[in-house]
Amino acid sequence: MTDGSDRITVLFAGQSESWAKWVEEECETAGIVTRLVRWDPLRRPPPSEALTELLAEERVLLVLDDWYLRFDAGRYRAWAAVLGELLPTHRSRIRAVTVTPHRLPEAARSLDPVSLHGVRREEAKQRLLTVCGLDLDERAGVDLDRGLRFPDEPPPVSNVERRNRRFAGRDRVLERLHRLLQGGGGTTASDRSALVALQGSGGIGKTEVAREYTHRYAGDYDLVWWVRSHTPLMAREDFAELAAALHVADGDELRGLIAAAQQRLAGLRQRWLLVFDGAEKPQDLAELIPHGSGHVLITTRDASWSAHGADVVALPRFDRAESIDFVCRRAPRLSEEDADQLAEVVEDLPLLLDQTAAWLEAYPLIDVRRYVADIREGDPHALGVVPSGGDPQRFQAVWSTTLNSLDEEAPHVHELLKLMAHFSADMVPVGLLRAARASDLPAHLARLVGEPSAWNSALRRLSETTAMSLEYETGPQNDILTVGFLRMHGLFHRFVRSTLSPRDRERASETACRVLVAADPRDPTAPRHWRRYADLIPHLEPSGALESADEDVRSFVLNCVEYLRMRGEYADGWDITRKALDRWRTVSKPTDRTVLVATHQYANMLRRLGRYAEAEDVGRDILERLYLVPEAQGIELLRAMNGLGGTLMALGKYDEAHRLYESATAMAIERLGDSTVPRTLALRSNLAQAIALCGHYEDSLGRHQSIMEARVRLLGPRNALTLLSALHTAWTLRLLGRYPEAFALQERNTSLHSQVLDREHSQTLLAQHNLALCARREGNLPFAKSLMKRVRERVTHRRGSHHPETLLISTDYAMLLRDMGLVDEAWSIAESTARTYAARLGEKHPYAIGARDNCGVILRTLGEHEAARVIGEETRTAMAAVLGADHPWSIGCAVNASSARAATGDPEGAIELGREALERAEDAVGGDHILTAGLKAGLALDLRTTGLAREAGLLTDEVAQMFARTSGKEHGQARFLASGERPYWDFEPQPI
Repeated sequence: MTDGSDRITVLFAGQSESWAKWVEEECETAGIVTRLVRWDPLRRPPPSEALTELLAEERVLLVLDDWYLRFDAGRYRAWAAVLGELLPTHRSRIRAVTVTPHRLPEAARSLDPVSLHGVRREEAKQRLLTVCGLDLDERAGVDLDRGLRFPDEPPPVSNVERRNRRFAGRDRVLERLHRLLQGGGGTTASDRSALVALQGSGGIGKTEVAREYTHRYAGDYDLVWWVRSHTPLMAREDFAELAAALHVADGDELRGLIAAAQQRLAGLRQRWLLVFDGAEKPQDLAELIPHGSGHVLITTRDASWSAHGADVVALPRFDRAESIDFVCRRAPRLSEEDADQLAEVVEDLPLLLDQTAAWLEAYPLIDVRRYVADIREGDPHALGVVPSGGDPQRFQAVWSTTLNSLDEEAPHVHELLKLMAHFSADMVPVGLLRAARASDLPAHLARLVGEPSAWNSALRRLSETTAMSLEYETGPQNDILTVGFLRMHGLFHRFVRSTLSPRDRERASETACRVLVAADPRDPTAPRHWRRYADLIPHLEPSGALESADEDVRSFVLNCVEYLRMRGEYADGWDITRKALDRWRTVSKPTDRTVLVATHQYANMLRRLGRYAEAEDVGRDILERLYLVPEAQGIELLRAMNGLGGTLMALGKYDEAHRLYESATAMAIERLGDSTVPRTLALRSNLAQAIALCGHYEDSLGRHQSIMEARVRLLGPRNALTLLSALHTAWTLRLLGRYPEAFALQERNTSLHSQVLDREHSQTLLAQHNLALCARREGNLPFAKSLMKRVRERVTHRRGSHHPETLLISTDYAMLLRDMGLVDEAWSIAESTARTYAARLGEKHPYAIGARDNCGVILRTLGEHEAARVIGEETRTAMAAVLGADHPWSIGCAVNASSARAATGDPEGAIELGREALERAEDAVGGDHILTAGLKAGLALDLRTTGLAREAGLLTDEVAQMFARTSGKEHGQARFLASGERPYWDFEPQPI
């Protein structure tokens, strides 16, 4: 290669594409025209003409990788012979570089390759160009600025496990995946990411293909993230960890972390790839698929992903050549003829090929033909194992052989396998077994675990004979790698469980539960333990923990549920508590402690999911049962009263909630002996909220201020509960019309929320929402709109458009848009929100009535006065019927009904309604409240219309004097009422 030619063909196997692309970039930067040719000898005959064609006109650079390690085995020797034949003739036209750390066979070494592996990028570049006949200072200065990463450098952000060195075949599938992903990516940050689903049946090798893709094309990406998606919770946990890797969030709710990671990906200019492995229903992952210019690869059995925008690639079984290649690499003692017979009998299914080849390699004295014949006959009974009946006969025959051999030759390993089948198949927690107390394990397993050499030998035996993969983790001293997890294919996992006798199943379940209990950190509220709980939860069902009557096991389950509540994963919390209660109630009394706690959590999850009627039924049932059992009337009774009270508030039953909280607070003070202990303060806070919902704002404010002061003393000013009390205090100040005080307090409170809980925490978003409401009342509409729009987008993305928090914010956002003149958009949001409230809560719920009343205000702004009057009259009557005519919300509806009468030419009717409402307002909220001022200003307008100017003037003066005493005459509300504009009241739902 010293003739100065500027053309070169780079010959590479598929698995080295990232190296080939890097070689291409460096060569073309140096001025050498490069052509990449993928060479797949597996699918081509070995005659010398196969290479001669490539050598006819151009020079060739061979990129030697692990594929070439096979040149000393089987039919690949023919290719070695071809190289040996051609090399003397074409030596001047052939050069080679090696990118594998392994020693090459003689045929490949004869090419005298230069190693690019294991050296720094600059050194590799110099070696490459030297092979190409150039020196660094001679190369052209063309800078293509492609930004390809050096293949020996892994992506800066990645959690993908090590490469499977035994991977074979699948080149066509991998190439197709690459073409689809490269061709389907978005071009802007708002575009949908390229989405490809690798679909196939169990055991077909989807996971291995996806893992190979992440390594083979790692050079294309700056971020590669693997998301275990066998359950929605597992997928959400893995995805949320990406937020920490991207340094974008450190909050405690999964939804916030997921949203932060998605937002970062959407704006990321670097290349990224997400792999969702083992996905089931598309809807389970819908909210996780991010936008942006990245790539998303999904492995799944479900072909319906095409209806969700994905290109679906069906993964077939191995073709026979691939099967033979794989088996010969997995079990070198097998000839190609043996591999062919084995592939035929297991029908080229990768999972069975892997497990049968592994077993044959582990038992070198076994006659291959006899083994193949046993599988072909397919009678697992003859092998001493009861078949499951749920798997194909080939599976049963293969696995029966494996289990039978283990039982005969290594019974202790077989016992270990039985236990492992009672954990989640995807991640059997080997580390937990190793760390378990001797008392938690049967004697024979305790001895096995206690002896490191025997333990490691047993794990290797399992891995070698069953093809279960071992995943390593760093030891406690960060100095050694130990086996942390073992992966068992779901089909094999199910088969092992199906072969167990009832007694074996019971023993294994008891042991698995004890291991999980020992691993319980017993503090689900502490963020440092959340990763542990996320790892433990997938084992709840397979271990039998949800069916256990053991007190410790049930406490562990309840801790997992509390973790889910803390993380905002209410749907999963509801599902686990439902399943646990279905079993626990059959063997325990309704007042059993664990049953009660689980029932409380069940009602809590229902309430958080907005299923209030169901939550009320559960809450009342608990309370009735507790009243009948005096010995159970302690903390459990207070918890039941507190839970039911929250449900009643959500249902709009404010008076009953008020009475219940009053009773619970008095009981707590009496039994706990202090009004400032945490539990009592929580009840007092809920009582203050109930009082505000009943319309008694002054009373509520005093209570919230007292609670806030107590929490500052008890917990400190930066505690989350202290911040919540400050939020309630600022909220109530605003309801009282004390806008400057409310804004000052909420501005500081919002800043502290962002510092303590982070900007994406649900409580922080609520604080930001209240700050926007305060800013609106202060007249800073652009700031209020910007902040409230962001909060609404975040909450909608995290909770969905029909969640109570989303509806609350949307109600307020619509009226803010109306203030800013964006009336059409305001109507669209207000009308949709009102319909949703009515559908979810019923048309007689105060929130449904209030949201509809807001629609009437917007219709009046649009000039549709008759329609606005109809709504105003209906909502005024409906709100008074539900809450009473003296409630501030009923009076507010009267304000709008009065304005609607005036707008339709009925000033007398407006005056009549205005006088009545004004009298009620002065009694309910006082003469200095903004609601009272609005009624006076509106009544003054109607009085002037009918010629009663003197009375109108007196009312106008009273309004001006009120603002002079409170906010000042220049306050935005004061200027608005003094301008002669028609006053209005807009309904604001209150957070529960």
